[in-house]
Amino acid sequence: MTSTNPWSLTISEAHNLLINKKLSSVELTQSVLKRIEDTEEKLNAFVTITSEYAMESAKHADKIIAQGKSSLLTGIPFQAKDNICTSGIRTTCSSRMLEDFIPSYDATAITNLKNLGAVLVGKGNLDEFAMGSSTENSAFYPTKNPYDIKRVPGGSSGGPAAAVSAQQCLFSIGSDTGGSVRQPASFCGVVGLKPTYGRISRYGLVAFASSLDQIGPLTRNVRDSALVLQAIAGHDKMDSTSNSEPVPDYSSNINGDIKGLRIGVPKEYFVDGMDAEVKDTVMSAIGTLEDLGASVAETSLPHTSHALAVYYIIAPAEASSNLSRYDGVKFGYSHAESTNVWEALEKTRQHGFGPEVKRRILLGTYALSAGYYDAYYLKAQKVRSLIRQDFDKAFKDFDLLITPSTPTIAFLIGEKMSDPVQMYLNDIFTIPANIAGIPAISVPSGLIKGMPIGIQFMGPYHSEEILLKTSNAYEKSTHHSLLAPLI
Repeated sequence: MTSTNPWSLTISEAHNLLINKKLSSVELTQSVLKRIEDTEEKLNAFVTITSEYAMESAKHADKIIAQGKSSLLTGIPFQAKDNICTSGIRTTCSSRMLEDFIPSYDATAITNLKNLGAVLVGKGNLDEFAMGSSTENSAFYPTKNPYDIKRVPGGSSGGPAAAVSAQQCLFSIGSDTGGSVRQPASFCGVVGLKPTYGRISRYGLVAFASSLDQIGPLTRNVRDSALVLQAIAGHDKMDSTSNSEPVPDYSSNINGDIKGLRIGVPKEYFVDGMDAEVKDTVMSAIGTLEDLGASVAETSLPHTSHALAVYYIIAPAEASSNLSRYDGVKFGYSHAESTNVWEALEKTRQHGFGPEVKRRILLGTYALSAGYYDAYYLKAQKVRSLIRQDFDKAFKDFDLLITPSTPTIAFLIGEKMSDPVQMYLNDIFTIPANIAGIPAISVPSGLIKGMPIGIQFMGPYHSEEILLKTSNAYEKSTHHSLLAPLI
C-alpha cells in the first residue's frame, strides 16, 4: 500500500497505483470512507453516504483490474450531486419534497461511470433543486467551506465542491444551470467544468431549467477534469437535447503549448463591487498566459449587463413548469391532512418546497402568465439571442475568453440569505455561458485572504479541448491546484 494517504491522490495517481498492484480499490475506498468519517461532521458535504455499496463496487473493480480490463476510472471513488438519479439510492435534491425518493434507474452519466468501474461513495448536498449560490438553501443543512467552515462553499453544487476540496472523494459530478459547478469550484479551490449544452446527457438529472442545465465534473486538477469529461460525454438517445458530435480524446490532447492562442478579455466582466484583488488575480493570470505565448486583448460583450435579468426570467419560468410535477399524487412528499385534492396539492407544495424554490416558482409562473408572457419571457428569449450573438462575434477574433469566475471570495454563512438579489449577483460572471450554451471552466488561481479564487475560460461550442489545454498550461505554470485546505 502507498505511504501517501490514498484519499489525497488524484485520479491519474490512483490509477497508476491500481494497475501496478501497489494499491487496491478496496484499500483506496476504505481510505476515502475513513476521510469522510473524519471530516464530514465539520462540512456536511454529503446527503447520503453509500459505504456498503461502495465497498461492493470496489471489490468488483479489483476483479476487473486483475483481469486487465480496467479503464482510467476503474476503482476510483467519486461522489454525485444529489439531483442526479441513482438506482436504488436516495436522490433528494436536498428537498423535503423528495426526501424519501429512491429512483428505479440511473442517470446516463452514472451509468457511464458505473460501466467504467468507478465507485460511488455518496450523494452531495446542494441548494434545494439546485436553486441557490451557497448551499444554504438545502432542506437538511448548509455545507461549509473546507478552507473556512464559517464560509459558504458556493452553490448549488456546494457539496461536490467541498467534498473534492476536502479530499473526501477523488472527483464529483455536479450540475450547472447558471454557474453551479464553476462558482463553488472557485470558492473551494477546485476545477469545475460546464461543457457545451448537450455534450453530456441530461437523462436522469432532475430538471431545474431544461434549456440551461448541464452536468459537469468537479476535480482537483485539469487532467482529472478531462478524464471525467471523457467518461460521461457523448450522444444519448434518451436525451433529445443530446448532441451527436464525436467525443475527442480530451486527456491525450491536453498537453502542449498555447503559443499563438488568441485570448479575449471582455471589459464588461470588470464590474463595480468586484474585489480589487479578484481583478489583480485575473491580471496576473493574463501575464502568465502571455508568458506562455498567448496573445491577450480586450474585447466587448455588450449585452452582458442583461444576462442576470434574462436568466432570472428564463430559469424560474422553466422551473415553474418542471416543478409542477410535484403535486403530492405521483411521487415524493404528500401532505396527508387534507380534506380534498386541491387542499392536498396546496399543502404538499407549501410544506414540501423551501422558500427559495417557492420564490422562483412564483417568479416563473408570473413571467409565463397571460398578459405577461410577451413582456417578460418572450423578451428574455430575444435578449438571449443577442447574448449568443455577442459570443459568436467575439469568437471570430478570439479562441477563448478569460474572466473572473466570481466577483468575490466565499462569503460568510448567513451573510446574504436575507437579500436574494445580492445572492443572485454571485453568478454574474458564470450565467452568460449557460445562456449561450457554450463551454466554460473555472480553474484555481490562488488565494485571497487565505480563501481560494478562480479564473474562468469560455470558448465557442465544442471547444472543450482547447479550454482544457489552456487551463492545463496555466495550472502547470502556477501550481495553484496543489493547494489544499487544512481540515
